Amino acid sequence: MTWVDHLLFLGCVALATYAQTMTGFAFGLVLLGLTGLFALAPLPDISNVVSLLTLANALVALGHARSHLSWPLIRPLLAASLAGVALGVFALEWISGSIALLLRWLLGATILACAFLLVARTRPLARVSSRLSFILFGGLSGVLGGLFSSAGPPMVYHLYRQPLPLPLVRNSLLVLFSANAVLRLSLVAGHGGLGATSLWLSLEALPVVVALTWLVRRYASAGSVQTVKKLVFVLLLLAGLGLLIPATRALMA
Repeated sequence: MTWVDHLLFLGCVALATYAQTMTGFAFGLVLLGLTGLFALAPLPDISNVVSLLTLANALVALGHARSHLSWPLIRPLLAASLAGVALGVFALEWISGSIALLLRWLLGATILACAFLLVARTRPLARVSSRLSFILFGGLSGVLGGLFSSAGPPMVYHLYRQPLPLPLVRNSLLVLFSANAVLRLSLVAGHGGLGATSLWLSLEALPVVVALTWLVRRYASAGSVQTVKKLVFVLLLLAGLGLLIPATRALMA
């Protein structure tokens, strides 16, 4: 990577951190999408960076929000998502060649789906969904997290429709994503997949994540969330198309 690539990478990290801190998700999707769009680093390395920085972001953010958590709500989600992460990571061992290209196409499609779910005006449910639905969405979210550190779309869609306070939803997502990151990193490291590139890029970006998370949590207004959602929608749309179109062309060639 050139120094211009490193500056672009830090800019992508800053945008992803801001989106994550304001909405409770989208860090992985924004960072993976934008770095893939600019071809800054290989997808496996950036996936590991996403896991490391998601964990750092969550630890800083949750340090100011312990009162907005409900463990009875989180436990079934957490168990199902962790099982899904393990399944997704082990599935990566069989992915190579054209299948890897298909995975890149899937990532682009997932980012686009998340972008439209973000701005869709879904009507809140009258009551909290069943335990089984939380387990199913948690498992699907975990599989996506295991494959490419982007567990957001299923769980974000499910939790934001629940008749629950927004701080509770946002912080529940942070807990889930940080736990997923810990398990994914442990499994990847155990298989020798956590290389020096991932570690150096994470150390490079860590000050940006910590400082920006603290500043946004302290000074951002609640009314700016809708503006941030529009910004995230545009970023995800561009990133998703940037991944999906080249992968589609390559698969059809």
